[in-house]
Amino acid sequence: MSVQTNRADPLAESEVFHILGNDRRRAIVQLLAEDGGQIDVSDVASEIAATESDTTSVPNNLYKSVYVSLQQTHLPQLEEDDVIEYDSDAKTIQPGRHFDEVLQYVDGHADDHSRVLQLHLGCCFLGLVIIALVGLGLPVVSALDPVLSSVAVLLVVGASSLYRLLA
Repeated sequence: MSVQTNRADPLAESEVFHILGNDRRRAIVQLLAEDGGQIDVSDVASEIAATESDTTSVPNNLYKSVYVSLQQTHLPQLEEDDVIEYDSDAKTIQPGRHFDEVLQYVDGHADDHSRVLQLHLGCCFLGLVIIALVGLGLPVVSALDPVLSSVAVLLVVGASSLYRLLA
């Protein structure tokens, strides 16, 4: 499932999952994110081969196999999806237009999304506690209106969701 190069619209979530569904493509994205700029294909192949090897020294045939699969399959796929920019002459890659979209789904890079979900859960829990305390008739919180409290909690959750969508 490839997309057309140089398109302006963002990648669909299913396209991102297809891209990251392969360990080697996911490793390319992670290595490029760690490097923060441009990286040599040979370095990427070495890192992936080392990860896939159970020995301290990477067998040359494994390195070659990884390098060839990167050249023939994974780099063209990522370049076609505009996740990377691949310079086939210099044998280097750098982030493409859709790199950040894909990176946010990679383990360790989804912290912002997780924080938003934690905020929503906390707001909902706080709202339920307030409603329960009002229902019990405790003197301090009995003056609060449970409907108004519920609306306030929903507004906070909605506003944070809208902020996340627009950010």
